Amino acid sequence: MKYCERLNVIERRYEALTAQMADAEVISNPDTYRKTSKAQVDLSETVDKYRQWKKVNADLEGARAMLAETDEEMRAMAQEDVTRLEPELERIENELKILLLPKDPNDEKNVIVEIRGSAGGDEATLFAGEVFRMYARWAETQGWKVEIMSSSESSVGGMKEVIATFSGTRVYSRMKYEGGVHRVQRVPATETQGRIHTSTISVAVMPEAEEVDIKLEAKDIRVDTFCSSGPGGQSVNTTYSAVRMTHIPTGTVVSCQDEKSQIKNRAKAERVLRARLYEIEQAKQAAEIGAERKAMVGTGDRSEKIRTYNFKDNRVTDHRCGITMHQLDLVMQGQLSPLIDAVVEFFQRKKLEESEGPDKK
Repeated sequence: MKYCERLNVIERRYEALTAQMADAEVISNPDTYRKTSKAQVDLSETVDKYRQWKKVNADLEGARAMLAETDEEMRAMAQEDVTRLEPELERIENELKILLLPKDPNDEKNVIVEIRGSAGGDEATLFAGEVFRMYARWAETQGWKVEIMSSSESSVGGMKEVIATFSGTRVYSRMKYEGGVHRVQRVPATETQGRIHTSTISVAVMPEAEEVDIKLEAKDIRVDTFCSSGPGGQSVNTTYSAVRMTHIPTGTVVSCQDEKSQIKNRAKAERVLRARLYEIEQAKQAAEIGAERKAMVGTGDRSEKIRTYNFKDNRVTDHRCGITMHQLDLVMQGQLSPLIDAVVEFFQRKKLEESEGPDKK
């Protein structure tokens, strides 16, 4: 395998970090120990996989050597081992290639998810609420925390818009491909003729930015306060607790009214604003590969879609990787991992193909 030299370097680095973690001087310095531990953990998956590759490769070489034996029974056993080990070694090599791809610096971050009803009126808002609950249930199975930053309920009980943070381990690495237009095909509860309607919602997934990522200057921020309101515009709070925060240089506006405290709403609005500005900055840096936030969300038109949820056939299809699952009922209950895994694997393969170029073998 052509990556052995690089993997040997990684393994030696991992062993050096492991030794450092047992050093009394490192242990006595919490900051140094934390950084050393994180660096070691970051390499552990690659090192474990490389050691697995070395064992399987040694077993395969031994089995191939045994094919030269004169004993027919020994040769048959060796051939069985070769037949079993060759595809296993190839699988591990492919996994190692993916692990060696450049890491997305945002993979470890928490995310802010924005979900909005797009085309389809009330039915779109109902589906927006269902998709948010789907993600929230899945997040619970991952051990993540979900916090609603802002929400706007529709008159039929759906969600015109919901903005929430998902916090935990490697959240962005798992959710970053969920951004885009999600299409639903089903018979709405209000449909008397039994006709299937098509509606869409838009989902944006943004890595949560830290203060070191985006510095907000007081002179660039305008804060307005107002009374929060519920569906249909009725007032639900007679105090000016709701907050509208505007970033003047970019015109980015964030509103938060879920909390009764103006201070809490302001803190939430600032987190969302920081994430949006971070996303804008990233889009500028990666414009040549189409990473703009608008490209993620699109216009919300029915023809733009990354995924279709067909309730009549109990089917969900991701149009990027082509996977179709006839378990939509389970997916909507939060059993998203098989679908998420397939999408993540698809994009990893694409990155691998791009890194190897047209001459890959």
